[in-house]
Amino acid sequence: MRGYEAESEPGWDVVLPPDGMTLGGVRMAGFRERAAAGLDLRVLPRPAVVVVIGLGESPFTVEGARGHQELPSFAAALSPGPARIRGAGVECVEMRLSPRAAYALLGVSPRELDGSVRGLDDLWGQAGSRLRERLAEAPAWEQRLTLVDRFLAERAARAPAMTPEVAAAWDTIVARRGRVRIGALAEACGWSRKRLWSRFSDQIGLTPKRAAMLVRFDHAARALTAGESAADVALACGYVDQPHLHRDVLAFAGCTPTALAGRATSAG
Repeated sequence: MRGYEAESEPGWDVVLPPDGMTLGGVRMAGFRERAAAGLDLRVLPRPAVVVVIGLGESPFTVEGARGHQELPSFAAALSPGPARIRGAGVECVEMRLSPRAAYALLGVSPRELDGSVRGLDDLWGQAGSRLRERLAEAPAWEQRLTLVDRFLAERAARAPAMTPEVAAAWDTIVARRGRVRIGALAEACGWSRKRLWSRFSDQIGLTPKRAAMLVRFDHAARALTAGESAADVALACGYVDQPHLHRDVLAFAGCTPTALAGRATSAG
């Protein structure tokens, strides 16, 4: 088992927690900006809820579906649509939550994120504000990541579990890389399409169809930013043709596949 590990990216210090420290479905890291260039990141939708707790004095500037927001900390929905985040002197803890973890830890239905970026204070209230204060006062990343891990563990202990049928449907979508029929998902869990649609949307935050599109897009985006051709990606990811891939990339990323491929350094 490794201990707290520091990694280096251009202009950034990155600190990872020990293996096995974080809860299942949670990926966590600490980030500190070393350069003076600041953060200017176009965010790609991913099949995970991203939570960022800012520790610096300046808030993040978020431009997305909810317009222009100044937020010290935020949570981005599974599919927030094209969004841009800026910041200066950035120091933060970032968590990527699987849908199961998000359902347990957010404190609200993921549906309430409304496909956008929301201020974390709206979700965690005073408890979240106190956590941010304690993190800012902690002298080292080891204490900071431990504080976050304990905070999440306490929330998880009081949280409801995701309905097994919904969890199984999500796992099937991920395993099949989004290439599923919604009717088959409903049959597999013994529910009607309407019931699956309602329960899944409430606990995941997306309809089953939209979730499948997001998972397929995620695989396509990773392949495009790795340098694969649009034709090969469309075929491998189950799109009808390149125009179909083009429409999905434009809808999720706000750009063409060619432009997305050129963003390899900021795809995240």
